[in-house]
Amino acid sequence: MVSVVTGREVTVTFDGKRCIHSRNCVLGHPEVFVPNVKGEWIFPDAAPAETVLQIGRNCPSGAIRVARNDGAADSDAAPVVNTVRLRENGPLAFEAELQLAGEPQASPRATLCRCGQSQRKPFCDGSHTAAGFVATGEPETKPSEALAARNGPLDVQPTPNGSLKVTGNLEIVTGTGRTLNRVTQAFLCRCGQSANKPYCDGSHKAAGFAAD
Repeated sequence: MVSVVTGREVTVTFDGKRCIHSRNCVLGHPEVFVPNVKGEWIFPDAAPAETVLQIGRNCPSGAIRVARNDGAADSDAAPVVNTVRLRENGPLAFEAELQLAGEPQASPRATLCRCGQSQRKPFCDGSHTAAGFVATGEPETKPSEALAARNGPLDVQPTPNGSLKVTGNLEIVTGTGRTLNRVTQAFLCRCGQSANKPYCDGSHKAAGFAAD
Protein backbone atom coordinates (compact mmCIF):
# COMPACT_ATOMS: atom_id res chain seq x y z
CA MET A 1 0.00 0.00 0.00
CA VAL A 2 3.07 2.25 0.03
CA SER A 3 3.91 4.17 -3.15
CA VAL A 4 7.17 6.07 -3.63
CA VAL A 5 7.49 8.49 -6.56
CA THR A 6 10.68 10.45 -7.16
CA GLY A 7 10.64 13.72 -9.08
CA ARG A 8 13.40 16.12 -10.02
CA GLU A 9 13.54 17.86 -6.63
CA VAL A 10 11.31 15.95 -4.22
CA THR A 11 10.17 12.40 -3.48
CA VAL A 12 6.58 11.68 -2.49
CA THR A 13 5.74 8.71 -0.28
CA PHE A 14 2.10 7.67 0.03
CA ASP A 15 1.07 5.15 2.71
CA GLY A 16 -2.44 3.97 1.87
CA LYS A 17 -3.13 2.35 5.24
CA ARG A 18 -2.89 5.74 6.95
CA CYS A 19 -5.06 7.66 4.45
CA ILE A 20 -8.40 9.01 5.70
CA HIS A 21 -9.38 10.43 2.28
CA SER A 22 -9.55 14.03 3.44
CA ARG A 23 -8.91 14.88 -0.23
CA ASN A 24 -6.82 17.92 0.68
CA CYS A 25 -4.24 16.75 -1.84
CA VAL A 26 -6.65 16.05 -4.70
CA LEU A 27 -8.83 19.12 -4.21
CA GLY A 28 -5.92 21.47 -3.64
CA HIS A 29 -3.53 20.20 -6.33
CA PRO A 30 -5.18 17.80 -8.76
CA GLU A 31 -2.23 18.25 -11.11
CA VAL A 32 0.03 16.54 -8.53
CA PHE A 33 -2.44 13.97 -7.19
CA VAL A 34 -4.65 12.98 -10.10
CA PRO A 35 -7.91 11.33 -8.95
CA ASN A 36 -9.74 8.37 -10.47
CA VAL A 37 -7.13 7.19 -12.95
CA LYS A 38 -5.53 3.83 -13.62
CA GLY A 39 -1.78 3.58 -13.28
CA GLU A 40 0.39 6.47 -12.19
CA TRP A 41 -1.44 9.17 -10.23
CA ILE A 42 1.29 11.02 -8.30
CA PHE A 43 3.29 13.60 -10.27
CA PRO A 44 5.85 15.42 -8.07
CA ASP A 45 7.07 17.61 -10.94
CA ALA A 46 3.63 19.01 -11.79
CA ALA A 47 4.02 21.83 -9.22
CA PRO A 48 6.94 23.71 -7.64
CA ALA A 49 8.87 21.70 -5.08
CA GLU A 50 7.84 23.97 -2.20
CA THR A 51 4.18 23.51 -3.14
CA VAL A 52 4.53 19.72 -3.05
CA LEU A 53 6.36 19.91 0.28
CA GLN A 54 3.49 21.95 1.68
CA ILE A 55 1.00 19.30 0.56
CA GLY A 56 2.89 16.81 2.71
CA ARG A 57 2.89 19.15 5.69
CA ASN A 58 -0.87 19.65 5.36
CA CYS A 59 -1.78 15.96 5.17
CA PRO A 60 -3.72 15.35 8.43
CA SER A 61 -3.07 11.61 8.59
CA GLY A 62 0.62 11.46 7.66
CA ALA A 63 -0.28 9.32 4.65
CA ILE A 64 1.63 11.72 2.37
CA ARG A 65 5.26 12.50 3.14
CA VAL A 66 7.47 14.64 0.92
CA ALA A 67 11.24 14.91 1.18
CA ARG A 68 13.81 16.95 -0.73
CA ASN A 69 16.07 14.83 -2.92
CA ASP A 70 19.15 16.83 -1.93
CA GLY A 71 18.69 15.86 1.72
CA ALA A 72 18.06 19.43 2.86
CA ALA A 73 16.06 19.76 6.05
CA ASP A 74 12.36 20.53 5.79
CA SER A 75 10.00 22.17 8.26
CA ASP A 76 7.72 19.11 8.55
CA ALA A 77 9.06 18.26 11.98
CA ALA A 78 7.50 17.43 15.31
CA PRO A 79 5.50 20.36 16.72
CA VAL A 80 6.48 22.42 19.75
CA VAL A 81 3.24 21.30 21.42
CA ASN A 82 2.05 17.68 21.28
CA THR A 83 -1.68 17.53 20.61
CA VAL A 84 -4.50 15.13 19.92
CA ARG A 85 -7.53 16.77 18.33
CA LEU A 86 -11.01 15.27 18.71
CA ARG A 87 -12.77 15.18 15.36
CA GLU A 88 -16.54 15.61 15.64
CA ASN A 89 -18.12 12.15 15.21
CA GLY A 90 -14.74 11.00 13.98
CA PRO A 91 -11.20 9.96 14.82
CA LEU A 92 -8.34 11.11 17.02
CA ALA A 93 -5.88 13.33 15.13
CA PHE A 94 -2.42 13.26 16.71
CA GLU A 95 0.42 15.66 16.03
CA ALA A 96 3.59 14.95 17.99
CA GLU A 97 6.96 13.23 17.94
CA LEU A 98 5.07 9.99 17.57
CA GLN A 99 5.93 6.47 18.51
CA LEU A 100 3.19 3.98 17.68
CA ALA A 101 3.42 0.72 19.60
CA GLY A 102 7.01 1.67 20.36
CA GLU A 103 7.93 2.29 16.71
CA PRO A 104 9.06 5.82 15.77
CA GLN A 105 6.86 7.27 13.03
CA ALA A 106 8.21 9.03 9.95
CA SER A 107 5.41 11.59 10.08
CA PRO A 108 4.47 13.73 13.09
CA ARG A 109 0.79 13.20 12.25
CA ALA A 110 -1.50 10.19 12.56
CA THR A 111 -5.28 9.84 12.55
CA LEU A 112 -6.38 6.94 14.73
CA CYS A 113 -9.74 5.17 14.96
CA ARG A 114 -12.01 5.88 17.93
CA CYS A 115 -15.24 4.36 16.60
CA GLY A 116 -14.02 0.77 16.80
CA GLN A 117 -15.06 -0.04 13.22
CA SER A 118 -11.92 0.61 11.17
CA GLN A 119 -10.52 -2.30 9.19
CA ARG A 120 -7.05 -0.76 9.47
CA LYS A 121 -6.77 -0.32 13.23
CA PRO A 122 -5.22 1.55 14.87
CA PHE A 123 -5.58 3.91 11.87
CA CYS A 124 -8.88 5.46 10.84
CA ASP A 125 -10.27 4.29 7.48
CA GLY A 126 -13.43 6.40 7.46
CA SER A 127 -15.70 3.64 8.80
CA HIS A 128 -17.15 6.03 11.40
CA THR A 129 -19.28 7.64 8.68
CA ALA A 130 -21.04 4.45 7.57
CA ALA A 131 -21.33 3.28 11.19
CA GLY A 132 -23.12 6.48 12.22
CA PHE A 133 -20.59 7.00 15.00
CA VAL A 134 -21.51 9.84 17.33
CA ALA A 135 -18.94 11.49 19.59
CA THR A 136 -18.64 15.16 20.29
CA GLY A 137 -15.51 17.03 19.37
CA GLU A 138 -16.31 19.59 22.09
CA PRO A 139 -16.41 17.88 25.50
CA GLU A 140 -16.35 19.92 28.68
CA THR A 141 -12.97 21.30 29.68
CA LYS A 142 -11.31 19.75 32.71
CA PRO A 143 -9.09 21.76 35.07
CA SER A 144 -5.45 20.95 34.35
CA GLU A 145 -2.04 22.33 35.20
CA ALA A 146 0.41 23.57 32.58
CA LEU A 147 2.90 20.86 31.67
CA ALA A 148 6.58 21.32 32.52
CA ALA A 149 7.31 20.50 28.87
CA ARG A 150 4.89 20.45 25.95
CA ASN A 151 6.79 18.40 23.37
CA GLY A 152 9.03 15.34 23.29
CA PRO A 153 8.34 11.71 22.40
CA LEU A 154 4.73 10.59 22.63
CA ASP A 155 4.15 6.86 22.75
CA VAL A 156 0.73 5.62 21.64
CA GLN A 157 0.26 1.98 22.58
CA PRO A 158 -2.88 0.14 21.42
CA THR A 159 -3.65 -2.27 24.24
CA PRO A 160 -4.99 -5.71 23.22
CA ASN A 161 -8.79 -5.54 22.94
CA GLY A 162 -8.69 -2.25 24.81
CA SER A 163 -7.84 1.42 24.80
CA LEU A 164 -5.03 3.54 23.44
CA LYS A 165 -2.49 4.04 26.21
CA VAL A 166 -0.76 7.36 25.58
CA THR A 167 2.41 8.24 27.47
CA GLY A 168 4.22 11.57 27.19
CA ASN A 169 3.43 15.26 27.22
CA LEU A 170 0.06 15.77 25.54
CA GLU A 171 -2.62 18.43 25.25
CA ILE A 172 -6.06 17.06 24.40
CA VAL A 173 -7.71 19.59 22.12
CA THR A 174 -11.30 19.97 20.92
CA GLY A 175 -12.26 20.22 17.28
CA THR A 176 -12.31 24.02 17.47
CA GLY A 177 -8.89 24.21 19.14
CA ARG A 178 -9.88 24.60 22.80
CA THR A 179 -7.53 22.85 25.23
CA LEU A 180 -9.58 20.19 26.98
CA ASN A 181 -6.91 18.63 29.21
CA ARG A 182 -3.16 18.41 29.73
CA VAL A 183 -1.75 15.00 30.60
CA THR A 184 1.39 12.92 30.70
CA GLN A 185 -0.56 9.67 30.53
CA ALA A 186 -4.05 8.90 29.32
CA PHE A 187 -6.18 5.96 28.24
CA LEU A 188 -8.26 6.98 25.24
CA CYS A 189 -11.30 5.06 24.01
CA ARG A 190 -10.94 3.26 20.69
CA CYS A 191 -13.92 0.89 20.89
CA GLY A 192 -16.51 3.63 20.42
CA GLN A 193 -18.50 2.56 23.46
CA SER A 194 -17.19 4.67 26.34
CA ALA A 195 -19.68 6.93 28.10
CA ASN A 196 -16.77 9.22 29.00
CA LYS A 197 -15.25 9.88 25.59
CA PRO A 198 -12.51 10.59 24.70
CA TYR A 199 -11.39 8.59 27.73
CA CYS A 200 -11.73 4.85 28.22
CA ASP A 201 -14.19 3.74 30.89
CA GLY A 202 -13.78 -0.02 30.43
CA SER A 203 -16.80 -0.41 28.13
CA HIS A 204 -14.67 -2.37 25.63
CA LYS A 205 -14.94 -5.41 27.92
CA ALA A 206 -18.74 -5.55 27.95
CA ALA A 207 -18.84 -4.75 24.22
CA GLY A 208 -16.49 -7.63 23.38
CA PHE A 209 -14.20 -5.27 21.49
CA ALA A 210 -11.42 -7.15 19.69
CA ALA A 211 -8.31 -5.51 18.26
CA ASP A 212 -4.58 -6.15 18.45
